[in-house]
Amino acid sequence: MTAAIAVTPKREDFFVHKFLFRVFVLILVTSLMMPLLASSEDGVLDRVKNRGRLICGVHGSLPGFGFLNENGEWTGFDVDYGRAIAAAVLGDPSKVEFVPLKAPERFPALQTGEIDVLIRNTTWTLTRDTQVGADFAPPTFYDGQGFMLPKELGVTSLEELAGASIGVTAGSTTELNLTDTMRALGVDFNPVVFEEIDTLYNSYEQGRCDVVTSDKSQLVARRQVLKDPEAHIILEATISKEPLGPVTVHGDNKWNDVVSWTVYATFFAEEHGITQANASTFETQNPEIQRFLGKTGDIGEKLGLSKDWAHQVVSAVGNYGEIFERNLTPLGLPRGVNKSWTQGGLLYAMPFR
Repeated sequence: MTAAIAVTPKREDFFVHKFLFRVFVLILVTSLMMPLLASSEDGVLDRVKNRGRLICGVHGSLPGFGFLNENGEWTGFDVDYGRAIAAAVLGDPSKVEFVPLKAPERFPALQTGEIDVLIRNTTWTLTRDTQVGADFAPPTFYDGQGFMLPKELGVTSLEELAGASIGVTAGSTTELNLTDTMRALGVDFNPVVFEEIDTLYNSYEQGRCDVVTSDKSQLVARRQVLKDPEAHIILEATISKEPLGPVTVHGDNKWNDVVSWTVYATFFAEEHGITQANASTFETQNPEIQRFLGKTGDIGEKLGLSKDWAHQVVSAVGNYGEIFERNLTPLGLPRGVNKSWTQGGLLYAMPFR
């Protein structure tokens, strides 16, 4: 016969404490997991739909890309892509709030949820893709870094910039590109770093730096608003690859899909001759185009959008070529590689099937 084990008061306390500890751990783990579960169930797409408005981070003072004009109206290439996303998600391109951001403010604003999407001349790099809590959508503009300087200097090459003071914006990829290039060429220079783009170009025009470097698209845009644009030249040299496009917060794949396919929609529309004017009357027997326009299939449902979301995008802002011509052609920017693959460019829409 097995003897009964006597349970002493101390042993009872041990079991009670062990039980309470397990309950405490369970409550703690549950409380820590709740925000993550809520986050997965209530991503940016749901947040935008519930709010009824998209919040888009943009440049505030770059003509052609993101610019608040004298009438208080937002204009620009990046601004139009913000409107395109609003049209895709909410069916109305006007349901978007634009937030002007300085370069160092971009990623914190995205990470904290201050903005839903960042469309502000932001270069896709390995470091940014892995270290700043961001996921990139397809590039909408392939750019490269260049140099602008007074024509009277007579400079035609980077080697002639030895000893020059070169202005650059803080918190951008241009700082590292500048240092790497000049070091490789063995050219000594004096970097002058500015926090804001307006201060950079005002200082350049006032002679506080000899040269200014940035993406060539930005140089072209800012040269237009200098007192005497013709007195300044942009060197032929291009020292980097700068693929620019929309950025979403890291880990929200559903939202990144929506932004990415909105970009592809503008590429696809240009490939097939679908424009802002004919999107509503476009007739075709092409099954892929019919799916694109929402006449057949359920590709909108797969994205969490309406059946005619792509039609809404093109009706709101036009195809890629129209967006480019409206905003960038007036600045004198050529299409270059920013053409459809059917025209020898780099823009290529993934299949809508």
